[in-house]
Amino acid sequence: MEFEWSGTGLETGDIPAKEIEESFEDPFSIRLLPEVEHTGAHEARYFILGRAISGRGIFTVFWTDGKRYRVIFSRQMSSDEETFYDRKNSESNP
Repeated sequence: MEFEWSGTGLETGDIPAKEIEESFEDPFSIRLLPEVEHTGAHEARYFILGRAISGRGIFTVFWTDGKRYRVIFSRQMSSDEETFYDRKNSESNP
């Protein structure tokens, strides 16, 4: 997995790029795909809910071509997203 950080103009606030990358490696991360009929394939944005090694829950919007990842926006998960993440993971790991 290769991330493109240069030239993105991304402002991640207090979330270091390393933690964002770690959230993509979370084996329990939840990846959500956009509705394809509303966006062209070259415009598709994806969403991921994942945890960094520190335990911080991170929500990220990103673009990928299958090899490279470009983060568009990233922030700490909201309490509703944390609940969704925990619920989905408990459903898949009874």
